[in-house]
Amino acid sequence: MQVVPIEEHALLVFFVQFVVLLALARALGALMVRVGQPSVVGEIAAGVLLGPTLLGSVWPEGAQWLFPADPAQSAMLQVVGWVGVLLLLLLTGFETDLGLVRQLGRAAAAVTAGSILVPFAFGLGTGYLVPDGFVGEDAQRTVFALFLATALSISSLPVIARILSELGLTRRNFGQLTIAAGMANDLIGWLLLGAIASLARTGSVEVDRLLLTVGGMAAFIGIAFTLGQRAVDAALRAVRRREGGVSAAVTVVVVATLTAGAVTQALGVEAVLGAFVAGVVISRSRYQDTRVAGVLEHVTGAVFAPLFFAVAGLRVDLGLLTDPVVVLWALVVVLVASAGKFLGAYAGGRIAGLGRAECFALGAGLNARGALEIVIATVGLSLGILTASSYTAVVIMAIATSMAAPPLLRAVARRWQGTEEEQRRLEEEETLRGNLLVRPEPVLVPVERPAESLLAAKVLDLAWPAGTPATVLGVGTAGEPATRPIAEVFTRRRVEVVSAVGGLTPADAVHRQVRLGYGAVGIGAHEGVDEGAFMSALTDELLDRSDLPVLVVRSGQFARLGAMTGFSRVLVPVVGTVPNRLAQEVGFSAAAHGGAELVIAHVAPPAADGAPLGSAAPVGAAAAGSGGGADRSGAEGPARLARSYDGLGHQVLARARDLAVRLGADPQVVLLHGSNPAAEIIRLVEEEQPDLVVLGTDLRAGGSGEPFLGYAVEQVLQAVDVNVAVVAAPHAWLSRHGAA
Repeated sequence: MQVVPIEEHALLVFFVQFVVLLALARALGALMVRVGQPSVVGEIAAGVLLGPTLLGSVWPEGAQWLFPADPAQSAMLQVVGWVGVLLLLLLTGFETDLGLVRQLGRAAAAVTAGSILVPFAFGLGTGYLVPDGFVGEDAQRTVFALFLATALSISSLPVIARILSELGLTRRNFGQLTIAAGMANDLIGWLLLGAIASLARTGSVEVDRLLLTVGGMAAFIGIAFTLGQRAVDAALRAVRRREGGVSAAVTVVVVATLTAGAVTQALGVEAVLGAFVAGVVISRSRYQDTRVAGVLEHVTGAVFAPLFFAVAGLRVDLGLLTDPVVVLWALVVVLVASAGKFLGAYAGGRIAGLGRAECFALGAGLNARGALEIVIATVGLSLGILTASSYTAVVIMAIATSMAAPPLLRAVARRWQGTEEEQRRLEEEETLRGNLLVRPEPVLVPVERPAESLLAAKVLDLAWPAGTPATVLGVGTAGEPATRPIAEVFTRRRVEVVSAVGGLTPADAVHRQVRLGYGAVGIGAHEGVDEGAFMSALTDELLDRSDLPVLVVRSGQFARLGAMTGFSRVLVPVVGTVPNRLAQEVGFSAAAHGGAELVIAHVAPPAADGAPLGSAAPVGAAAAGSGGGADRSGAEGPARLARSYDGLGHQVLARARDLAVRLGADPQVVLLHGSNPAAEIIRLVEEEQPDLVVLGTDLRAGGSGEPFLGYAVEQVLQAVDVNVAVVAAPHAWLSRHGAA
């Protein structure tokens, strides 16, 4: 095989094209965002201005130099743009929740059917009414009508994805429905387009090829979610195991995306659908690096996607709108396309039992045609089905519907917040995004002896989001009898039970497993040793070597009962540090998901006006800044105590209370005064009798080199006889998260 080098002039022209298109697309995209439109409108407009509409008519020589009529030259630019749109659909797949789509399955099917059938019927009728000048010279009227019906039926998944993402609506129920219906619209539309293209070329539909495409797509989707899922998991697992980092993970993701796109392209369906499926598969992988999405988002949004939409706009010639007939029928096409898509989606949603506002949003979202419609129009032009006039009408429709979608969606989203269930889900997702530790990331429980890890597993199961994977790792001599009880503790997630590779020490086995990607490690303080020791050698070594936060659980009375049934009362002492914030996330979430009473306490310095040391008062409203509370000790009145409380203590309690409420708990808030925080916490434990205390600390080295949890934490651990969970965060982890 011989690789033909690119001519120097062609390379120069490509670089100039790239710079000019990207700069103008980004500038106009930013301008559109400032006036409330999605950036994609400005990006398409950049191509329109640099095409025959403006540059081609004002300076034809310059336009000819910049965009010569050379297929090879044009292909260089288009390939870069298509890579961008594949990455855009990959990112859309990352955000698609198949579980949510399955829950909305009936609605998705009804909306898909309505949003295809109604515009298809409208388009078919319009195709028989338009003037002869809109029909290709050698095309049959029926073929033209079928093509127009298909063009009006298709939604632009890339544009829909971009608009929903920029408006922050992707995770809304109607956002997920719009994406699911948009994918189905595109798939069915491209199949119809293939059949019509065959009809235009040969005068008959190639049934065998159509069946091959349909069967091939069904096989592709089935293989993608079975063998493809395993292949992606294996590749990402290997990257984790070899510590390849985010760059290696990006390579795996991009290769998988391009492969999936190539398969669907070969099947006669657009590559964007393959990229979308790849995104869904990769997002389901247990070994996916969450940083990959951020890396690809930046490069796609800043470079590739704007270039794709600008290149699509280059084909548009608005100069044809000087003809009143073209203008009139362009408006007719816009109105027919919008009415058909809106009414079809709205009717489908109502049949499925959705509310009027949600159906309106579905119609507005699916109506966006964008650049994909321009691609379809280009296919029709190349087949001789469309003329320059009908091509321009379809392009105008694509731009107009894309511009109409954002303000309509924004208006609906502003006035209608969704059902109570949807609002709770969105609020929980928003809170989890703001969390530092308790996030949808896998957790690991090493087991050498199951006694204490039972309790660690229960805390992790209650605290971490439902559905987040967990791994139980048997180390040392631990076998199935030791790991099985731990796995059974997890009731809110899928559990993987693995055994350590032979020949490794328990600590080395844990460190090797951690490379596969976890958010936290949970372990019993005495895992593997007699209860007389403060912490086991395995726990000490894990704390010393871990790059992740470690949840160390020291069991007290009735530990096994807590591991089986959960906790009834949880105490979380709070301060304003980041390690304590991690403890708050764990304790508050565990209380909320376990239905436990939650007590939040803060120890302030001794009161200057004589409030007795150790006096405790629930501050409820005071924590939110409204004043005092009743003195539980009876030593002071509410007003006197309120004046003596430190304002900083109120702020700490207010922030903690707000987080607890957002995580679903209903806390009792207590403010303590004392010069020894550990002593006051111990005293409060004796009064409140919680069955779980959650503390936070940063890891540091003690005098003899062993991990040191801090004086206050270790004092509490030694003094109380209840279950205590300590969230210990390494300095390296805190630094990576901007919290050190």
